Amino acid sequence: MTTPFRQAIENKKFLVTAEICPPKGGNPKHMIEMGLLLASRVHAVNITDGSRAVMRMSSIAASVILLQHGIEPICQMACRDRNIIALQADLMGAYALGIRNILALTGDPVKAGDHREAKSVFELESVRLLKLIAQLNNGLDFNEKSLPDEPLDLLAGAAVDPQCKSWSGLQSRFEKKITAGAQFFQSQMITDFERLDKFMNQIVAGSDKPILAGIFLLKSAKNAEFIRKNVPGVVIPDELIKRLAEASDPLLEGVKIAAEQVKLAQQLCQGVHLMAVRREDLIPKILDEAGISSIA
Repeated sequence: MTTPFRQAIENKKFLVTAEICPPKGGNPKHMIEMGLLLASRVHAVNITDGSRAVMRMSSIAASVILLQHGIEPICQMACRDRNIIALQADLMGAYALGIRNILALTGDPVKAGDHREAKSVFELESVRLLKLIAQLNNGLDFNEKSLPDEPLDLLAGAAVDPQCKSWSGLQSRFEKKITAGAQFFQSQMITDFERLDKFMNQIVAGSDKPILAGIFLLKSAKNAEFIRKNVPGVVIPDELIKRLAEASDPLLEGVKIAAEQVKLAQQLCQGVHLMAVRREDLIPKILDEAGISSIA
């Protein structure tokens, strides 16, 4: 089955995705409202899976709810909380419920979240999860036994961090994910676009898999400083924080910064992945400022 997101990849369109957190509770009203707001502006909506190890509604359940409202989800699946049996069960269940896009993640460490006493699993990590998805798509389980009730047909994506300090490690990890079956990549937050340019020209060159640059809405200097301090791997330069601190309207300045970054990404890669935690309603404004009025 070719979904609109998969079709956009095949047609080599400039891809736009956005991230939404599932609810922390049983009422998905806000998530649905944000999904409907974004539906005409993005090719697909990412649903996080315990991002930063913070407990929220199942990403599979939340993705199905979006599907019921005509919104194509990219269901994130992390290895932190599931063993091999549970990963396979969830992948098969997700497929049976209509989910077609999976972002394969290792998962943030438990100590970063709100249930630090919880036990981690990490029986697999993202590369081996990608390989598992490829096996299930080929009609085989983890033990290479045939699936008697038909194979899956999941589009598997992966995360990438072009600002990783280890260039050789970045290249190795990227190549392993390509070999394992990743069909698209969404990056961590990008602030160094020279680094992204180098990544695209030296590591991605020759690959036909789309790279979506991660664009994060910074709401204020305080917000930026908090993220820089508390989110592993994030790089936010002092000049951006200074710009936010000096702005008369920091939130509006954050929107402008994000729009500028979208424009830079358009010159370098095949898409953007927008993250605006708790202000997903501002994503259309960012796209408007960047001159992206339609995903057609």
